[in-house]
Amino acid sequence: MTAWNELRLLPWPGWDDKPCYLSTDDRTGHMSRLADSIESVQLGMAAELLDQASETLSDEDPTPEDVCLLAHKLTGSLRDALRVAISRGHLLAARDPHRS
Repeated sequence: MTAWNELRLLPWPGWDDKPCYLSTDDRTGHMSRLADSIESVQLGMAAELLDQASETLSDEDPTPEDVCLLAHKLTGSLRDALRVAISRGHLLAARDPHRS
């Protein structure tokens, strides 16, 4: 059985937007690869959104609707990126408990 501190935080929420974890010793299994793939997509989408944000904010007169939509997209993207960072940090700590 996987120890609690070795559970992988998955890049999607569970029921009621609660954290969803994977318990496995196989880091190359189907669910691990699926999570890796989704994390990669989420980070790629964040990079694209950052470019879009730069364009929108450099516009001389962005509409309030454009800025509001951008804020909503950035909030979701930041939430995804933070979940990926937390998950990867936990994985690193589980692999090397001497890391701080």
